[in-house]
Amino acid sequence: MLDKVIKFFITLTCAIVGGAALHQASPLLISYINLEFFQIDTGIFRLTIANLVCILSGALVGGLAGFFISPYLIGKLGNFTAFVEKQLSKMPINDVIAGAVGLAIGLIIANLLGNAFARIPIVGNYIPIIFSLVLGYLGVRITIKKRKEIVSSFDFIKDILHNREADKAAKEVKAATETVEPEKVTEEPAQEETPTVEKAKVNLVKLQEHKNKNYKLLDTNVIIDGRIADICKTGFLEGTLLIPVFVLEELQYIADSADTLRRVRGRRGLDVLQKIREDESNLDVEIMNVDFDDIQGVDSKLVRLAQKLGGKIITNDFNLNKVAQLRGVDVLNINELSNAVKPVVIPGETMKVQVVKDGKEPGQGVAYLDDGTMIVIENGHRYLSRTISVEVTSALQTSAGRMIFAKPR
Repeated sequence: MLDKVIKFFITLTCAIVGGAALHQASPLLISYINLEFFQIDTGIFRLTIANLVCILSGALVGGLAGFFISPYLIGKLGNFTAFVEKQLSKMPINDVIAGAVGLAIGLIIANLLGNAFARIPIVGNYIPIIFSLVLGYLGVRITIKKRKEIVSSFDFIKDILHNREADKAAKEVKAATETVEPEKVTEEPAQEETPTVEKAKVNLVKLQEHKNKNYKLLDTNVIIDGRIADICKTGFLEGTLLIPVFVLEELQYIADSADTLRRVRGRRGLDVLQKIREDESNLDVEIMNVDFDDIQGVDSKLVRLAQKLGGKIITNDFNLNKVAQLRGVDVLNINELSNAVKPVVIPGETMKVQVVKDGKEPGQGVAYLDDGTMIVIENGHRYLSRTISVEVTSALQTSAGRMIFAKPR
């Protein structure tokens, strides 16, 4: 359907160009054919019969020419589009955005300068075109090369937002470090259940009694991830696995979301919880009906509960990991566990992999091991969609995982 539309516009354009070209040649026709009939005014846009004949003849010839050459032009346009798409896919999205912004700025400046020089005789009509080409190209190149410097010039906005977040975090840390006085916890436990405590659904005395259970608290992300169920089966975890009710409520909220992807993730998390509870391992699973009404955010509530219970948080959330450590809560990060148990590769070792896509740099290919480790293959582009033997040259360990560099054998 798209090809037919493009073919129609190419034919129409050629017909218009042909009609306009022969219209310019109509005076020659009148000079060779001195018939009064061709000089009669038709009353249509002050056109004579000679002008009308030339326009219709030119449109017919141009339309036929456009109709027959349009398949060739469509093929060339498709190849050019595929080339541009391939080149853009190799560029980081930040460079693409910077280039588009630079092109817009360059064209705006070219338009302003072009209007100033457009009144120059003879060459004035061509100067705006030259300015547009030159300044548009310079705008793209300069913004891509100086992208980091341009972004850094707006760091003051980031600093203002960071200072606000730091002040907020300091207030939360101060509130979290306020502990209950010993006499309020140990003496007269029956009087501790005041209306204020009941409103917050937190019984501090009972939380103190549960400290010896070696709790492992699960956050929402690690439940949805699903790997925690397999880790529980191995028996490496000990103590009591704790799912606070506010985490369960967030899972239910995600599972009831109108967004299809969020709904699938929420239901997956509930299925993982059911799988953990039905597992016959020695790990106890407990759902605690506890909440903190004075704290907003599930992660902050989870950190506060871990402080009260003296437990550890199991997560794969990088930000929660850092915040919990800053507040003195131990964290078990399953991403770090996954990276730690991955097999070690040695430079010079060979392996067979399938090249599945292009790398970021020209000529590179990318493959993956069974555990998800990414392998960047030098000059691997020509082996795309093929299984080849590669030799490991180096390995890089990052916070997001491990990356292996290799070259074809």
